[in-house]
Amino acid sequence: MAILRADFELPLRSFDLTLALEVERTVALVGPSGSGKSSALRSIAGLARPRGRIALGDEIWLDATTSRAPEERRVGLVFQEYALFPHLTVERNVAFGGKQRVGEMLERFRISHLADARPGELSGGERQRVALARALARDPGVLLLDEPLAALDTHTKDAVRRELQELLAELGLPTLIVTHDYEDAAALAESVGVLVEGGLRQLGTPAELVSQPADPFVASFTGANLLRGSVQLVDDGLTRVRLETGEVVYSTDEAAGDVGVVVYPWDVSIGRVHADDSAMNLIRGEVTSISEVGNRVRVRVGPLTAEVTQASMERLGLARGGTAFASFKATGTRLVPL
Repeated sequence: MAILRADFELPLRSFDLTLALEVERTVALVGPSGSGKSSALRSIAGLARPRGRIALGDEIWLDATTSRAPEERRVGLVFQEYALFPHLTVERNVAFGGKQRVGEMLERFRISHLADARPGELSGGERQRVALARALARDPGVLLLDEPLAALDTHTKDAVRRELQELLAELGLPTLIVTHDYEDAAALAESVGVLVEGGLRQLGTPAELVSQPADPFVASFTGANLLRGSVQLVDDGLTRVRLETGEVVYSTDEAAGDVGVVVYPWDVSIGRVHADDSAMNLIRGEVTSISEVGNRVRVRVGPLTAEVTQASMERLGLARGGTAFASFKATGTRLVPL
C-alpha cells in the first residue's frame, strides 16, 4: 500500500499552515475551529494551492514543477456535511464518484434499497454511507474525512463511529481524518496530531498523547484537568507543587518553575469524607456540576472533574451544592511546562 507524504505551507488569513506528515494507515488531526484542519485536507485534495511537496508513493501530486488538478489525484474526499446533490438519487450520487462501481458500492454499504431515494429522505447515518460510497467509487489511493461524525446526533454517533472503525480497518487505505473531537480521533485513528494555529503541537498514538502531553493545550484538549502551580521542592522522587489556589499536590514527574498539573478524570476518586488511602493529593471543593456521559458520570468538584460510575455516585449521595473530596495519586499526576 502506497504511503501519503505531505510537507507543505499554506498562507491562511491569520497564520500559515505548516504541515509535515506521513499517512500509512489512519491519522487524525484534531484541534479547535479555525486551526487549519480542513485547509490541510483541501491542500492534499488539490482544492488549495500550498507550497511544498505532496505525493502518494511514487505519484507526485505537488512539487516545485508539478501541481496535479483535483481530478488527477486518487483522493476520496468526504465533506463535513457530506455535500450530496439534493436533486439526485442515491444511485446517481454514488455514480458521480465512479459509474463502474455503483452496484458494488450500494451493496457494500447496505444502501441498495435506498437507490431511488434522495438525500433529504435519508437519516444522518444513511447520508454518511452514501458519501463514503461515492468517495470509494473513485477507487481512491487516499481517503480524506472532514469531521465525519459532526453532522450526527448523539444517539446515532456511537453506532456510526463503530461502523466507520470497522470500515477503515477493512479498507487499509491511507486515511486522514480531521475533527475537533478528540474522542472521535482516538477511536478512529492509529496516530493523532494536535493542530493549533497551523502548527502541529504533538503527533503520537492516542495513549502517548494522554500519558505524555507535550504542553498544557494538548493535555486539556485530550480531556485532562489542568491546574496551574509552582514547583516548591523536588526530593526523593517526588515533586511538590503549590497550586494557584493554595493546595499542595505531588507528582512523580520532575519539573521546575511554573507548571501545569495534569490529571485525567478517570484517575480522580470522589469521597464525601477525607479518606485515608494511598492517594497523596486531596482537594476539597463544592460539587458544581453532575452530568452523565454514556455509562459514566462526570462530577465537578472545585477545579477538578472526576469520572465515576453511576453506582458510585448513588452510593456517595452526590448532589450539586454539596461538599466532596477529590483525590488522585502522585503517579497519575503529570507535570508540563507552562
